[in-house]
Amino acid sequence: MSPSRQSPSNLLRRLTADQEPFLTVRSMASNLSSGYVIEEHTHPWHQFVCACTGAMTVYGGRSSWIIPPGKGVFLPAGITHSIRMWGDVAARSLYFPASLNAPALAGDACRVVSLTPLLRELILRVIELRALDSRIPAHQSLLNVLLDEMNDEMNLAPETPLLLPLPAESRALAVARYVLDVPGSASTLDDLAHRYGASRRTLERLFRRQTGLSFGLWRQKVRLLHAIRLLAEGKSVTETALDTGYASLSAFIAAFKRTFGYTPGRL
Repeated sequence: MSPSRQSPSNLLRRLTADQEPFLTVRSMASNLSSGYVIEEHTHPWHQFVCACTGAMTVYGGRSSWIIPPGKGVFLPAGITHSIRMWGDVAARSLYFPASLNAPALAGDACRVVSLTPLLRELILRVIELRALDSRIPAHQSLLNVLLDEMNDEMNLAPETPLLLPLPAESRALAVARYVLDVPGSASTLDDLAHRYGASRRTLERLFRRQTGLSFGLWRQKVRLLHAIRLLAEGKSVTETALDTGYASLSAFIAAFKRTFGYTPGRL
């Protein structure tokens, strides 16, 4: 077959290292088990990652995000990040060259993106093609629609409910890591202050200043984000409520819906 009559799929299969600059998007589909961790790393390209099933905790900088089905997170090139899986995760990733100029890829901060039906189908189409090649007009058209849809959803999607900022000060960070490890713990702030060598007032001040939340609200958010992980792993709503420290099922459901905009039963 002459070069002018090569199909897009044949062209992609025959790409060599010399042809790499023509790729505007690469993709990867991974099926990962609960508890699997992608250790801290960086790479020179932008990444957009989402889960078709299960949930992921994405750590980047001094923040973390819990990503349930229907959401994704954009990770700029060069940012140090790690990912942990909850439940059986069907992870789908798109990779964009750092040199690619588009509003959806601008900035150096991680961002949450809502997966509209259109965006989900666009992602799956790129996964099916494995990569987009700038020499193929249909691929360029697909890229333009993909980036427009990503940008629209980045601007519309409120990331606050899924974002968990961490304090920087060592004692407050130690308290935060304990709560993250044991979300359902009954330890009071006084207990934790004594354990980590800080006064209650100091910890309250540090959490408000460095996370924007009181310790009580920050801890409640940890428990609700942990609830998404438990539900992704197959726990019932009742079990999840108890494991996250709620004595009342109705109080748990109300807090969950108030925070995320839908009931835990939807997961």
